[in-house]
Amino acid sequence: MTTPNELRLLPWSGPGDKPCYLSTDDPGGYMARLADNIEAIQLGTASALLEEASEALDDRDTSLDEMRHLITELTGALRDVCRIATSRSHLLATSDPSDSAH
Repeated sequence: MTTPNELRLLPWSGPGDKPCYLSTDDPGGYMARLADNIEAIQLGTASALLEEASEALDDRDTSLDEMRHLITELTGALRDVCRIATSRSHLLATSDPSDSAH
C-alpha cells in the first residue's frame, strides 16, 4: 500500500465536495486508468471552453446571458484543471527520480 503522502487526488469530489483520494500500488489499475481518462476529458473540455470564450469575446453579439453561462462553465473547468494540476504535482513530488532517467 502507498503511504499517505503518496495518495492520488482524484479528479472528482465526494459528498460535500470533499476531495477523493486513491491509494494503490498499481498506477495501471482500474481506478487509476479511470482517473486518467476523466482527467483527459476534463482537460479537453477546458480547452474547448477556452476556444469558445475567445470566440465569444470577439463577437459583439454575444449576450450577457450567454457570457454568464460561459463564465459558469469556465469556472467549473478551471476548478477541474486546478485539481488535476494539484494531483499531478503531488504525483511528481512522490515519484522516484530514477524513473525519469529511463
